[in-house]
Amino acid sequence: MFDDLSGRLAGIFKDLSGQSRIRDVNIAETVREIRRALLDADVNLEVAKEFTRRVKEQAEGEAVLSTVSPGQMFTKIVYDELVRALGSKKEDLRMASVPPTVILIAGLQGSGKTTFAGKLAKYFKDKKQTPMLAAADVYRPAAVDQLKTLGGQIGVPVFSIVEKDAVKVAREALAEARRTACSVLIVDTAGRLHVDSDMMTEVSRIKDAVKPNEILFVVDSMTGQDAVNTAKAFHDVLDFDGVVLTKLDGDTRGGAALSIRSIVEKPIKFVSTGEKLDALSEFHPERMAQRILGMGDVVSLVEKAQEQYDETEARKLRKKLSSDSFDLDDFFAQLQQIKKMGSMKDLLGMMPGVGAAVKNMDVSDDMLKPVEAIIQSMTPREKADPDILNASRRRRIADGSGTTVREVNELIKNFEQMKKMMKVLSSQGGMAKAMQAMKNMPNMRRR
Repeated sequence: MFDDLSGRLAGIFKDLSGQSRIRDVNIAETVREIRRALLDADVNLEVAKEFTRRVKEQAEGEAVLSTVSPGQMFTKIVYDELVRALGSKKEDLRMASVPPTVILIAGLQGSGKTTFAGKLAKYFKDKKQTPMLAAADVYRPAAVDQLKTLGGQIGVPVFSIVEKDAVKVAREALAEARRTACSVLIVDTAGRLHVDSDMMTEVSRIKDAVKPNEILFVVDSMTGQDAVNTAKAFHDVLDFDGVVLTKLDGDTRGGAALSIRSIVEKPIKFVSTGEKLDALSEFHPERMAQRILGMGDVVSLVEKAQEQYDETEARKLRKKLSSDSFDLDDFFAQLQQIKKMGSMKDLLGMMPGVGAAVKNMDVSDDMLKPVEAIIQSMTPREKADPDILNASRRRRIADGSGTTVREVNELIKNFEQMKKMMKVLSSQGGMAKAMQAMKNMPNMRRR
């Protein structure tokens, strides 16, 4: 997402960096280029006009005109405007003072509503809540089955009835959630291929029946301006509370994300990437703006790492490192922790300066599989003591893992280098201090 826009903006700022000052002539030229980049990214025309008007207005200030770093100054101005366009600040879900909190999910068919409902249930379960899913999409049997499958994967109950009465499903699900002391009820409603009166009438009746604390509109970000038009149509009927952007890992230009807030004046609350149930993130305008401008998203990366951080395991790891007993079994365990953090390309994209570099690279989530296969092809003794890996053992491991001897050699070399580096960090208390610092940062504390 935003790859093309990021590249265009980076080029615009680079052109400015060779100029000594910002003058009226290069303000006008730069603003025109920014507007073209926004329109090419499928940003709404009126939103693009307002965005560049504000950028131009700020760039014409006297303090800016006298700056000796025009590229940096324009980057700062555009960053501030991106944050404003994306919503200025993160907005949380409204929770009921008396459980259950009822969340109504609406959107068109194919937007990813049902998958999002499952992801949201996992999100709440990870926060020690007790969610329940309600299958109120009664017209599409596959939707009910899909929701039950998702619920089974995460251990969350799914309420459904045989009757094709979505309002009755929602009402009885609420009664069941109260009876079983569930803290959150997530109601998945039916969608259509396009906005129609029957769908709008039904979802309005469900809203009246369960009086949700939060109505979330799910939109496929790959549909561009159609997403914005659909959001407006739903908002006129439902007055929803927030937007969920799905399929952000697809070939999307990002226009919907930059337009939707301004058009419907409702916050983006979640972004979803991929089909995995943990591929859901709270939306932070300032972090998204940083990623658009190629600054990375270190805070989100650290948060993902912290989610997988286990203090007891960390102590064991430091003990192994200090006693020089860290082996390939331990290395394998660390790889599994990295995989739990999410998509490899997404993780790399959060690192400052790396996003553009991996834009056109085929960074697969399977990239660690050869490494895992090599380690799993070793005997317990070999994993505990790689020094015994002579030529014949390495050939056997390569054959058993479907790799080459060269790949086996590279793994052993990388493992030894990483082991030395980690041992230095551990001996200096660097790892412990880094993790403790993360835990004590205001933005890192778990809510």
